Amino acid sequence: MTLPKLYAHPFSSYCQKALVALYENATPFEYKSLEDKVAQAELAALWPLRRFPVLADGDRTVIEASCIVEYLGLHYPGPVRLLPADAKEAMEVRTMDRFFDNYISTPQQRIVFDRLRPEAARDAHGVAEARTLLETSYAWLDNVMADRTWAAGDDFSLADCGAAPFLFYADWTHPIDTTFRHVHAYRARLLARPSFARAVDEARPFRSYFPLGAPDRD
Repeated sequence: MTLPKLYAHPFSSYCQKALVALYENATPFEYKSLEDKVAQAELAALWPLRRFPVLADGDRTVIEASCIVEYLGLHYPGPVRLLPADAKEAMEVRTMDRFFDNYISTPQQRIVFDRLRPEAARDAHGVAEARTLLETSYAWLDNVMADRTWAAGDDFSLADCGAAPFLFYADWTHPIDTTFRHVHAYRARLLARPSFARAVDEARPFRSYFPLGAPDRD
């Protein structure tokens, strides 16, 4: 049996999103780490945009972390169902998934990528907008998580697969204020989840890659 191949980097938040889904169900797969130049060349041949993660399963190439998680649920189902069968419940999971992608990860990465630019090309206004968006997002999420264990309710889902790495790095980039206690409690639950704890541990050797300086915690 040929295993699906995941082209990913351990330190990438979007790759961790896919890895959490794989680890949740102990799904067998071949890890093609993009620290390896051969894997980089294979990825470029599969997906010319060379964004990752990418899942290669036989003659099928699946791009984008959310799509990979849904694909795994369809073709490699396990005991943890990450997208509910009920359409209304699935809509809430997808809504929260888009929230974490667009309103936590996107502004967080905007701040990080700005630091990678030459100083003369940096966008102070854009960074300030991103920080404001994160503050607004933290406040909204704090209200949502006041009566929830996981992002969409009582069950761990696709939305939590993304929330875990996105909130992890967001707090490094623009610290979550202590007044947002429900967000902090949720982030702590995510860090304690074995699937994400594994992804965090696998990424530890690469913390020097973080351009803002990785804090000595987590």
